[in-house]
Amino acid sequence: MTGRNKKLSLRTAGVYAVKWLLPLALTVLLVTYMFRKVDFREMWHIMSHGVDYWWILAAMGLSVLSHVLRAARWRLQLRALGIRPPFMALCCSIFGTYALNLIFPRLGEVWRCTYIADREHKPFTTVVGSMVADRFADMILVVALMLLCFLVAAPAIEAFLVKYPVGQGLVEAAHNPWLWTLLVGGAAALWALFTFGRSNRFVARSRKWIAEMWSGFAVVTRMEGKWLFLFYSLAIWSCYYVQLYVAFFAFPFTRDLCADPSLGFGLVPCLVAFVLSSIGMAVPSNGGLGPWNIAVMFGLAVYGVSDAQGTAFSMLQWSGQTVMLILLGIYTMVYITFYGKNKRTPTPEQLLREEEKI
Repeated sequence: MTGRNKKLSLRTAGVYAVKWLLPLALTVLLVTYMFRKVDFREMWHIMSHGVDYWWILAAMGLSVLSHVLRAARWRLQLRALGIRPPFMALCCSIFGTYALNLIFPRLGEVWRCTYIADREHKPFTTVVGSMVADRFADMILVVALMLLCFLVAAPAIEAFLVKYPVGQGLVEAAHNPWLWTLLVGGAAALWALFTFGRSNRFVARSRKWIAEMWSGFAVVTRMEGKWLFLFYSLAIWSCYYVQLYVAFFAFPFTRDLCADPSLGFGLVPCLVAFVLSSIGMAVPSNGGLGPWNIAVMFGLAVYGVSDAQGTAFSMLQWSGQTVMLILLGIYTMVYITFYGKNKRTPTPEQLLREEEKI
């Protein structure tokens, strides 16, 4: 191996170490923080007494439905690009994505694009473009849910935040006109940079990336079944929300929230926890462990749920979803092994090469 190749190899190894070890370290750090003030005896008592596990199983079933709907939505995009894999192959690509993300965060998206592109003998970049559109649609819905959340639950969130020094600072900052002036000024400066600084290398790269992302999303506006795409998008996120709401009935303390008409029979507290957990999933970690749990605990704490109760709820719900993903991952491997013999499947080396391209 030459000196240059050795240097590149070390650099590549360093990049992957950061990509995989950083999420793991972040997961450990956040889980440690989550359990720091929790009474384990109380948490275990909550999880072993008074929990109706049938509701947890129902939430797991809704999770499978959401993945199938996501596969159906992706099929619309791929068909618009002339790619027509079997529906079960698409379902397994989604199952495998989330199962792989439990071990290697974000690598699942690379795997599903590689698997479909290799199976159908289509360009990898074309499939990635459809995946970017898929995620962009999710981002738009999360932003819409955030706005809805602050519209219906702003007083409760603000009342909770002002109890803590950090929260008081956030509330004061939100009411500070200078902060909003700074944000508007920053947005204007960014617009001017991208408009008049096109010769800058960073700006040129950023514009190219934005253009490629938009071209991947733009296929949604031209394809047949645009309204069906919207329906699937709403159905996917409705499944996510309902599976969390269903889990509320598994615990006595969240069940009480569902019995309160002033809280929309639990719909508003569930919305707060759901929106925060959706934002938490943006933090790279193994299967969302840590940021997702803390976000749910915070959302429940707004409505008086203790740390031990919130931890028990989030850990049991997360564990149920994780078990389901492991089972779906096993099913995916069986499907690829026995029903995809005539198709090529990506090797780990291919996955690493394709991830370098993104």
